[in-house]
Amino acid sequence: MARAATTSDAFNAVAEPRRREILNYLALQERPVGEIVDSLGMGQPSVSKHLRVLLQVGLVDVRRDGRRMLYRTNAEAIRPLHEWTETFERFWRHQLSRIKERAEERDNPSSYSRQDFIPRRKNDLDRNKN
Repeated sequence: MARAATTSDAFNAVAEPRRREILNYLALQERPVGEIVDSLGMGQPSVSKHLRVLLQVGLVDVRRDGRRMLYRTNAEAIRPLHEWTETFERFWRHQLSRIKERAEERDNPSSYSRQDFIPRRKNDLDRNKN
């Protein structure tokens, strides 16, 4: 099956880690290309290419301020990404709760019943073989 073009939808566009970096950087305020280049340590052609993809799928907006082009995230366009990831948030919250419970059980040995934990020595295993 052929892979969809990165400009076909927001999900394909954010599959690229550098584009996610750019979106994170633009989340707080609008910024010119030069500032994105300097702050993220990417080349200007690369940043421009990624911004073009993000613009085509609508994840960022641009406005002209004199000679500068200022880019900012488009919160409405990001909403479907957020809603989709929310479905997994419940799963991770449940997993983290289970991990926390297990860690607390380990920290509190009195919570183990005598049947759950039976210390063994190497010699015990050797004796069972005979």
